[in-house]
Amino acid sequence: MQPFQLPDFYVPYPARLNPHLERARTHSTAWARTMGMLDDTRDPGTPDIWDEAQLDAMDYALLCAYTHPDCDGPELDLVTDWYVWVFYFDDHFLEVFKKPQDQAGARAYLDRLPLFMSLDPPEPRNAVERGLADLWARTVPVRSLAWRRRFAESTDALLRESLWELSNISTGRVPNPVEYVQMRRKVGGAPWSADLVEHAAGVEVPARVVGTRPLRVLKDTFSDGVHLRNDIFSYQRETESEGEINNCVLVVEHFLGVPAQRAADTVNDLLTSRLRQFENTAVTELPPLFEEHGLNAAERAAVAGYVKGLQDWQSGGHEWHLRSSRYMNRESAGMPASHIPALLKSARISRPHVPFQKVGPTALPDFDMPYEARVNPHRETARRNVVAWCAAMGMYDPLPRHPVPLWTAEKLAGFDFAICSASLDPDSSPEALDLATQWLAWGTFGDDYFPAVFHRDHDMAGAKRFTARVRAFMPLDCGAAPVPENPFETGLLDLWHRTASPMTARGRREFRAAIEHMVDSWLWELGNHLQSRIPDPVDYLEMRRRTFGSELTMALSRIGLAHEIPAEVFATRTLQEIDASAMDYACLLNDVFSYQKEIEYEGEVNNGVLAVQHFFDCGRDEAVPIVNDLMTSRRRQFEHLATTELPALAADMGLDDTARTALDTYVAELRDWMAGILKWHRETRRYDEREPVRPLGASAFRPFRTTIG
Repeated sequence: MQPFQLPDFYVPYPARLNPHLERARTHSTAWARTMGMLDDTRDPGTPDIWDEAQLDAMDYALLCAYTHPDCDGPELDLVTDWYVWVFYFDDHFLEVFKKPQDQAGARAYLDRLPLFMSLDPPEPRNAVERGLADLWARTVPVRSLAWRRRFAESTDALLRESLWELSNISTGRVPNPVEYVQMRRKVGGAPWSADLVEHAAGVEVPARVVGTRPLRVLKDTFSDGVHLRNDIFSYQRETESEGEINNCVLVVEHFLGVPAQRAADTVNDLLTSRLRQFENTAVTELPPLFEEHGLNAAERAAVAGYVKGLQDWQSGGHEWHLRSSRYMNRESAGMPASHIPALLKSARISRPHVPFQKVGPTALPDFDMPYEARVNPHRETARRNVVAWCAAMGMYDPLPRHPVPLWTAEKLAGFDFAICSASLDPDSSPEALDLATQWLAWGTFGDDYFPAVFHRDHDMAGAKRFTARVRAFMPLDCGAAPVPENPFETGLLDLWHRTASPMTARGRREFRAAIEHMVDSWLWELGNHLQSRIPDPVDYLEMRRRTFGSELTMALSRIGLAHEIPAEVFATRTLQEIDASAMDYACLLNDVFSYQKEIEYEGEVNNGVLAVQHFFDCGRDEAVPIVNDLMTSRRRQFEHLATTELPALAADMGLDDTARTALDTYVAELRDWMAGILKWHRETRRYDEREPVRPLGASAFRPFRTTIG
């Protein structure tokens, strides 16, 4: 008996079948036998994984024929072999390492596999290594070096992050939803599938746009759609037969405390939301990207072919899940490719938001905060100095499109950024505290200034010019810069030279990138306002880390530690997740405190509580506890990473005592950061109740918004 009824899936594109299906079926079975993947040809000591009947029933050729309907016969053979290999790896890893919980053996096994992503590999020891060596030699010679690097990275992530799943199983730890979605992209393999889409379609995304937000979001939303759908179909097999806990339906069951049916329906809602995000990105963000990067006709056609390939994969993958013996699908035979109820439901997810609704004060929950906020003894001096500094930068002057000054000395005193910086940096010198307080004031002024100047007139062109100019005020050699046109540029020019001059070249690059990410993210907020669109919850949280300025404040924390902690440590999953979990706690905390200010007074659409309301179709009072639970789970994940995974990482990387002490200092500063942000929100007057400011006309969404909220 199935544990729940499959929901109505949103599948907007019809699935098509490649005419070379039977050829691929015959070829892939013969190839699997040659590689030693079938039980009658397996390597000595390998447990039973598949026999030919099981491979036939799973029908990976059908998967590839549906997901790549237009490629020729040889290409379909190659792609099908890749999928046979990746599913064999998954099942082999389950039997050999997951079930016995052999982490040491798994690590040694995975460490060898990158050696076979080479045209000169060592002698294979097992079917996985043998298959990878064969496939690599057949795949990469016709691809560019840029594509080879991307595909190698995706393949390595697909393999190596299996250790994360194994660790969760060994400890019985069910991940939180944010952690799960992010990690599933790596271990689930869909980014790897997206790279193969380029190969099968005979196109390559131009290297200069691969890392841009639109292409990144297309790949991420594609991946989330593939993985969330798979988790719904595979729930029964994974939970009843495999002892798996890394499944989004189970994650939602555990997080929300709801039955499996409700959890499956919620995961399906998230799947629908991610697919709608894919569509929105393709329609609204790709055309301006083409113009800004000067893509020629062939390059635009390549991107369009890639997008079409991702759409084909999404629909074809759904059809295969309905037919494969691998999944729970007995009650869904004959389910049509598109359901009217799902389309109607998706309309709720994309319904425009009505701004400036009266909501009243928000009842604050009991926040999970075990860290004690300490206060820098130089706080009063920093408070006085930042008021004077903002005056010197011109932040109290009227603006061209906003004749009433955004800030006054009295308003700034009420904001009291020194409370925040003095708790974020309780041990710093007076000079360092001044600098940190002024950076905080500058970033918040910028996020007030930006909407006041550009949101009111829907001026995307002016906003892009503004963000493009920011880079000129952060020369990596700390040399000359243009004449500032506004207080934001004046402040940045002053702060950049005072901060970046003593930095290493690496530190300057990282710090500049953090500022660029923050300022560029304001364009995303403006885009949501232009569409009157509440963002998808996953996209919201990932972008909120940038709009909040989290990377900027964390980059400041790293300044004194850059020479003690190797750069590659910050590139690890453990450190990235430590940073992200702390960021999410602080960002969502701000969204709870600023809810009335943003929703009632400012007509804001970019707020985490509002995103949860919209997704669950519930009120604020129901949404706030969900947000608080997510904050709590992220804070606890931070502590788990810091106390369990970070020491293991330091040992694996062979870090010396100096580096380990610096890492401990960095983690302690992040604890201060979270505690200090909560302290500031409780004491600042920025979120006091006030008379609402109504829009002046149809084009006026809101008067202002802030980086820190």
